[in-house]
Amino acid sequence: MATLLGANRSGNGGWRRTSERQTTCCSASLKDPPPRGASTSLTKEQLETDIVVIGSGIGGLCAAALLARYGFKVTVCESHHVAGGAAHGFEAQGYSFDAGPSFYAGLSGPATTTNPLKQVLDAVGESVECVQYKQWVVYTPGGDFPCICDADAYAANIRCMGGAEAERQWHALQARMAPLQAGAALLPAAAIRGDLGIAVTAGARYGPGLIKAGLVAGQLTGPFSAVVDQVVTDPWLRTFLDLECFILSGMTAKDTIAAEMAFMFSERNSGHSTIDYPKGGSKAIVAALIRGIEKHGGRVLLRTHVDSIVVEGGRAAGVRLRPKGGGGGQGDSAAGTVIRARKAVVSNASVWDTLKLLPQGAVPEAYRSEGMDTPRTGSFMHLHLGIDATGLPQDLDIHHLIVNRWGEIEAPQNVCNVSIPTVLDPSLAPPGKHLIHAYTAGNEPYELWEGLKRGTREYAALKEERSQCLWQALERIIPDVRQRTEVKLVGTPLTHERYLRRYKGTYGPAISASTGSFPGAGTLLPGLYRCGDSCQPGIGVPAAAASGMIAANTLAPVWSHWQLLDALGL
Repeated sequence: MATLLGANRSGNGGWRRTSERQTTCCSASLKDPPPRGASTSLTKEQLETDIVVIGSGIGGLCAAALLARYGFKVTVCESHHVAGGAAHGFEAQGYSFDAGPSFYAGLSGPATTTNPLKQVLDAVGESVECVQYKQWVVYTPGGDFPCICDADAYAANIRCMGGAEAERQWHALQARMAPLQAGAALLPAAAIRGDLGIAVTAGARYGPGLIKAGLVAGQLTGPFSAVVDQVVTDPWLRTFLDLECFILSGMTAKDTIAAEMAFMFSERNSGHSTIDYPKGGSKAIVAALIRGIEKHGGRVLLRTHVDSIVVEGGRAAGVRLRPKGGGGGQGDSAAGTVIRARKAVVSNASVWDTLKLLPQGAVPEAYRSEGMDTPRTGSFMHLHLGIDATGLPQDLDIHHLIVNRWGEIEAPQNVCNVSIPTVLDPSLAPPGKHLIHAYTAGNEPYELWEGLKRGTREYAALKEERSQCLWQALERIIPDVRQRTEVKLVGTPLTHERYLRRYKGTYGPAISASTGSFPGAGTLLPGLYRCGDSCQPGIGVPAAAASGMIAANTLAPVWSHWQLLDALGL
């Protein structure tokens, strides 16, 4: 279930409530303290560094944390005054909201976890306290059922909802996925790098297993539908599998890479994986990554807006901050300042926004045009609510997935996600209250909003209209939720575009596994690398964390990379 914001970008934001019961979308409160370890000042020594990372999303923070551990002097430039990108948290009227991701797995797992985010935290000696749970609830036109993190319970749900034939086909699909899962497990993301050094960190270290993985490589990198089509014909099960793909990648089985689904099913139904909610919300993860960065000599600079990437001698040589008077920058004393990078610039911005940072002529126009033409997923509607919890069931589940029309998974406003984290962490809300985050992820058309001005009557009316599906989804769980609501904040595609600096408010690139693949960490411009949901492995928190690992590993000496794998027990 949705780790649904790609957790990256150079600039980010939050939704703040400005008066009781007023619906608004704006920057997170200036009273919010920065995460521990984050800096808001730029000193002289930061004007030259080894590596500049643009953006403090999960991908950027993971890259920076590992680069710092590798011994590089790292400077992260974050436009907003809170770190975390789409995974940041914000405060409103005593409630601590998650701006985006709400579903995490494997954060409190064993030391040998395959979760990339946990591996990065382990590498820098940090951890996050979590509350574990086992299920979420799925609401469909044909009935509601708990989805349990257990292979037998999962199969039982399929039998109950889809029938005996659907269960039989699910077991047949599991058998088809088994060699793919085994192949994928033989090469951890932590071993991957984007240069010839992979022959050592992957080839030499995992050679025999890599040969076995190579036998199924074509299936792993192809669409999940190619595997599904071999054994699954049951309409209910095919739709359910499309739903599983959609909440992970923003696309259905025909476009989602098989390796991602094989890994997810293997982890989630293995019996040894955990589903976790980080105490304090997603900002606790952000704070842990920042601690890891600073512990190893790196630094995260807030209110430091990158205006352009500096190109000298045909390579990325640093970043130029927003010029004086641009607003939102480091302040007048640093306006227009260049931070020089001796080794590299790593962009955690999207493919579209990264290209916008490059001066004309830095890359061939055909490359720029191809990147700007990358297809994108839809956007989001959000409801962040603070409600009176009096009389609500004590066993209320944290996560709920509502599907209004079975068989139309990608249709706008069809799939709604609801998170009620206060059922596990009451500290996120005042006593006797619940915090709710409801959202449609990746299925809100940006085109409906394009050209509207925030603050106008037309904008307010469309917000009211397009948020109704979320209210109706919530009423499936808490029938009188409207009467209980005391704090209400609505987010739209324009919110994403403005405060998260998401190109046209998108969830991320819609690169179909049927026709292409996500690019690697490298670019055509020497010295410029990327991480985040615009490159391998793709969309979602685990994928963003893995992309940060790959970018960092690519820049590290092979021997240092090998030592990291030793330290992680891989």
